[in-house]
Order: sequence, then structure tokens, then C-alpha cells
Amino acid sequence: MKFSPSLIALALTTALPAFAQEASPLTFNASVVSDYRYRGISQTRLKPAVQGGLDYAAPGGFYIGAWASSIKWIKDVGGDSEVEIDVYGGWKGEVAPGLTLDVGGLQYYYPSNKLAVSANTFELYGALSFGPVTVKYSHALTDTFGNPDSKSSGYLDVSASFEVADGWMLAPHVGHQKIKGPVGGPATYTDYSLTLSKSFGALTPSLAVIGTDADKGFYTVKDKFLGKSGVVVGLKYAF
Repeated sequence: MKFSPSLIALALTTALPAFAQEASPLTFNASVVSDYRYRGISQTRLKPAVQGGLDYAAPGGFYIGAWASSIKWIKDVGGDSEVEIDVYGGWKGEVAPGLTLDVGGLQYYYPSNKLAVSANTFELYGALSFGPVTVKYSHALTDTFGNPDSKSSGYLDVSASFEVADGWMLAPHVGHQKIKGPVGGPATYTDYSLTLSKSFGALTPSLAVIGTDADKGFYTVKDKFLGKSGVVVGLKYAF
């Protein structure tokens, strides 16, 4: 399943006015991070990234959104893309007292990535939240991030968010990425993180300690181990 940037723009500009008639909120965000880590693995060879996105909450709990980030890993493995574009949509709502369900689909798109196995990936996801804790599972319906014959790979994670003092939020996280196919052994790993953040109006700085048990041989490019333990600093602006 593939999208072009023009199709993404058309879909968003077509859908948003229809939702706007219901006076639902449209929000934007922009951020810089010292390293773009996704599921614990650096997408920028341990270098900084610039990111931004938009979200639209439609009536009845439905939502759509798009998000983009600079990346390095596609070129590092022989491809030709410097950006990741994510387009997603779903439904979120309370299904029982205190219990929230979030279900949807997410397309990861890497323009002209030119890898032997396309990096473009489509996942369906479902999450349940109760109090501060969320359990989420994401299931790939395509090959997963350029790994051959890796359909039906999945990512299971548990996260939480606690206020520790005066608006400071502490978010622990642990996840397990299962990759199917011939590279499934070395490509499968567990990641973990602990993030501290606080919102100051529209600005939210964050500090995250991140690590994995990823296979060093598989996840090393240009002498950089992309799953190494490290600290990531970020600054997000919401408007």
C-alpha cells in the first residue's frame, strides 16, 4: 500500500473541510530532537531531527493526522529517501467506565526509498488505556520497514504517564518488536525508555533515557549502533 505526497495532500485537504463543518479542533506541532528514536532504534544515525505534524479530531471520537520527520537510515542502507511521512486515522473513545479504546491504521511512507524491499509499511493498531497505563499492539499488513517476507510482524508495548511534581510528567515504556521472515531472529528486539517532560504553555521540553537489547550486528550502520543506550533531548511546540 503506497501513497505519494500529492495524494496525501489531496486526502487531507479533502477530508479536513468536511470535518471542519463539525467545528472539531485542528492542532499542529513542530519539534526538534537530538536523536529520532522509533521503538528504540535511531532513525537518524544518532543525529538530530526536525519533525512536525497535524491532527484533526472529528465528531464521535474519529480522528486523522499526518506527521513527518527527517531521517538518515534509508540512505545509510543504500536507498534514497531523507524523510518519513506518516498518515493515520482511527477512533478513540471510552468503552467502559475508565477504559478507553483506540483503534486505527497507520501508513509509514518513505518517498522514493528505492530499497529492494520497499520500506513503506502499513500497520493496524489497537490500544487499551486504564488510568495512567496503556497497552498497545501494532500489526503489519505489509513487509515491515524494508525487511523481506516480514508481513504480520508486530509490536507490543506498555506505557504509562504519571505526574511526579508540579506538572512534571514521568513516562515509563517497554516494547517488543517481533519481525517475521528470514531476518526475524536478529531483527527482533525489546526496547525500553523513561521520559521526563513538562508543558510550559505551547512549549514542551523532554528528556528521555532510551535503550534496547537489539542485535548489534544487525542494527549497526556506518559504525553506529542504532539501538545503543542513550539520552534524547527534545523540544515540542504545539499550536
